[in-house]
Amino acid sequence: MTAGSRHAAFVTGSSRGIGLAAALELARRGFGVALNGPADDEELKSAEAAVAALGVPVARVAGDVADLGGHESMLDAAEAVIGPLSTLINNAGVSVISRGDPLDVTEESYDRCQAINTKAQFFLSQRWARRLLARKRDDGRFYSLINVSSSNATAVAEPRAEYCVSKAGSAMVSQVFAVRLGRENIAVYDIRPGLIETAMTRAVSETYQRRIDDEGLTLIRRLGKPEDVGRVMATLATGELPYTTGHVIAVDAGMLVPRF
Repeated sequence: MTAGSRHAAFVTGSSRGIGLAAALELARRGFGVALNGPADDEELKSAEAAVAALGVPVARVAGDVADLGGHESMLDAAEAVIGPLSTLINNAGVSVISRGDPLDVTEESYDRCQAINTKAQFFLSQRWARRLLARKRDDGRFYSLINVSSSNATAVAEPRAEYCVSKAGSAMVSQVFAVRLGRENIAVYDIRPGLIETAMTRAVSETYQRRIDDEGLTLIRRLGKPEDVGRVMATLATGELPYTTGHVIAVDAGMLVPRF
C-alpha cells in the first residue's frame, strides 16, 4: 500500500487515554497514525513505540493545540511521515482547574477550557479541511472529521460548569463542519464519551462506580474503558457507518437515556 492510498489519521491528545486507544485501534486497521501531545516527552515517545510495533507508519508530533499558529506546522509534520491525511480526530481536552460552585469559576479556568476544548478544535478542523479541499481526493479513501465532546455537552455537572460550557461549544463545532463539509463528501461526527476510566476521571471513578452499582447510573453496569471509545472512533474513520454525518455517537452505556 502506497503512502498516498493508505488511510492516515492525526489524533490530538494521543499520548495516553482515549487518544492513544484510538491511535492503536486505527493502527490495527492499517492506518498510518500521527500522535500528538503537548510536549515531546517520554509518554509521547512510549505511545509512538506502541503504535509503531503494529507495523504502520507513525509520526510523533508534539505541540499545544491551543497554539493556533502551530496548527499548520503540526499537520505538515504529520503528512511528511504518514502521507496525506484522511482523518482528523480532535481528542485533546482538559477539565477544570478545580471543581466547585459555578459562582466561583475563575476566568483562567473558563478560558483554558474554551481554548483547548472548543477554540482549538474549531481552528484545527478549519486548517485540516482547507488542506483537504485544496487537493484531489479521488483515491477511494473515506474522509472523516471526528470530534470528541462529552456527555456534559448536554448534561450539567455543576462542579465543572466551565467544562460543560466548552463541551457544548465543541458539539456545535461538529454540527457546523458537518453542514459545510457534507457537500465535499467528508463525514463529521461528534463522539460523546460518558464515564470512561482515564486520568481525568481517576479521582472520582470510585464514586461513579458506586452510583453505577447502587443507582443504575449507566445501563451497562461498568465504567467505560478508553478502548471502548477507540474502537468506535476507528469504526467511524473506516467508513463502516455509511451514509452518516453530523451524528452524535454517545459512548456512555446509555447513561443519558431518559428514564422515570
